[in-house]
Amino acid sequence: MKNKIIIALFGISLLSNLSCTDLDEEVIDESLEGSGQAEAVSGAIAPAYGQVAWTWRHTNYYGLQLIPADEAILPYRGGTDWYDGGKFLEAHTHNISPSNDLVGSSWNELTKNISRTLSAIEVLKPLAEAGNTEAEGALNEMIALRAYLNMLTLDSWGIAFKKESSEEISQILRGQEAIDYIESELISVVDVINTQKGPGRITQAAVWGFLARLYLNAAVYRDPYGTPSFTNEDMDMVIAYTNEIINSGNFSFSSEYFDLFNDDNHDNPELIFAADQRGVMNNEHSRWAYWSLAGSWFPRPEFPSADGTDGPAITSDFYQTWVDAYGNVDPAEADARFYKKNQDIPEALQDLTGLSPLNDEDHYYCTAAEDFEIDRGIIRGIIWGPRKDENGSFYTCDGGYRIYPVKQTKGNGPDKDVGYVNHILQVDFSNEGRRHANGYRTSKYQFSNTSPNGNNYSSVDLVLMRYAEIYLMRAEAKLRNGDNAGALADVNVVRTSRTARAPIPAALPAVDLETLYRERGFELYWEGFRRTDQIRFGHYEDSWTEKTDADVHHRLFPIPQDAIDGASNVSGYLEQNEGY
Repeated sequence: MKNKIIIALFGISLLSNLSCTDLDEEVIDESLEGSGQAEAVSGAIAPAYGQVAWTWRHTNYYGLQLIPADEAILPYRGGTDWYDGGKFLEAHTHNISPSNDLVGSSWNELTKNISRTLSAIEVLKPLAEAGNTEAEGALNEMIALRAYLNMLTLDSWGIAFKKESSEEISQILRGQEAIDYIESELISVVDVINTQKGPGRITQAAVWGFLARLYLNAAVYRDPYGTPSFTNEDMDMVIAYTNEIINSGNFSFSSEYFDLFNDDNHDNPELIFAADQRGVMNNEHSRWAYWSLAGSWFPRPEFPSADGTDGPAITSDFYQTWVDAYGNVDPAEADARFYKKNQDIPEALQDLTGLSPLNDEDHYYCTAAEDFEIDRGIIRGIIWGPRKDENGSFYTCDGGYRIYPVKQTKGNGPDKDVGYVNHILQVDFSNEGRRHANGYRTSKYQFSNTSPNGNNYSSVDLVLMRYAEIYLMRAEAKLRNGDNAGALADVNVVRTSRTARAPIPAALPAVDLETLYRERGFELYWEGFRRTDQIRFGHYEDSWTEKTDADVHHRLFPIPQDAIDGASNVSGYLEQNEGY
């Protein structure tokens, strides 16, 4: 191969027009074939939009945001599962090496996504210049999507990529230069981009939201290792752009919190930007639904092969924030965002004293498959679900399936066949704390009812921006600018707008930065915000379960060593982040 810069393992590199590796990729409707320009437009944008869900996959960017924060932990389950080269253990403790595969896969999929926006832009620009209005609109979306994706690289690695042609080498931007570039890209389209095609495509409201996020975090991006210096000017811009969204009248709060994460959430009035997964059969992604669930739990009786993975649990530290907020009242009895009970277990069956999976063959209730829905939110204690017979089929009954307390069947080590799955609070890296059932689980996203097998496909849009976040950003900007009353009003709008069922959280009497940080955790948990929030609010160097590292340089992740090696023929081009 000729001596050219190779930076990542995908077709059109961000840094070169040539790659050493050819990968077979499954892409939604990527073909540019067709009789008219409409096919060229749709074919150009489909790969870029289609990649977003893959970028946010659990073993890519989603996991990279979730596991290093204080809200989640993924131990080496039972000494048999989820070690994966130690990448999740490293991520949680902040002792991440440049060869860490979670970092590397996140980098590769994200930079691939950016490359696909550039490919789309190169197809769309000449069509737009020739007067094709559809191409012009799609071009605006791709510019905005590229800016959004560059915000993700800036947030996690402290860099952005500037590249206008596949024949060029990307310019690496950091700090204020990166902020200015992303800002200019978003501002260039904000007044002309579509207003109606969301949430699966970027609209004007999404661009307003991206700009608000950029200004909210600008102090961190300027000085990623220092104490953020929030300016009134930045906060004024956050308020201005969130006002645009709120005053547009185009969005409203979902009265039921968990409807935001259901099969039919695409039309939820709270969604502003999401990865659209409806009918997408070659771009599966339901990992946000099942990653945390018990491996012995089968949330859909229709699909005997669809189960959880005994992946991450919430840390006891994050759970304690709920306990501290509500005192003597169980969080489930104080805040509808914490938990939603869907399974109505007969009272006569709730006492399991003296029972075990060896003598409980008559201890079940019967339900039709379509009526079975697991509980949502933060899952504690013994769970209930269908059980398999010796042939691998679920036990049936008149009119449906038997629902038992779930037996621990997953795990090749000492955790298998030890009784019922009982999610307890303790979860850590010790032999006891890493048992398969340990740790409270998160069932925030619906285990899809429309999927053909439950695990591999999902109709649920992955929510990447929603109305509640807009109010919370505005509240934070107001608070940092000294408007405590305005901030309190915005926070209480979010808290009291979930009116579909009790308990509706009570309005707060006052708010400060610590309270607002806590409220963002309650509203946005396990949606990919917590790491960034912890850095902005000064909590990323705190200690929590199995994490004591306080090195400020670990706010940013290491640039993958493969990427640095690939660019090694240009001295100083891609330099490793400080501290690695």
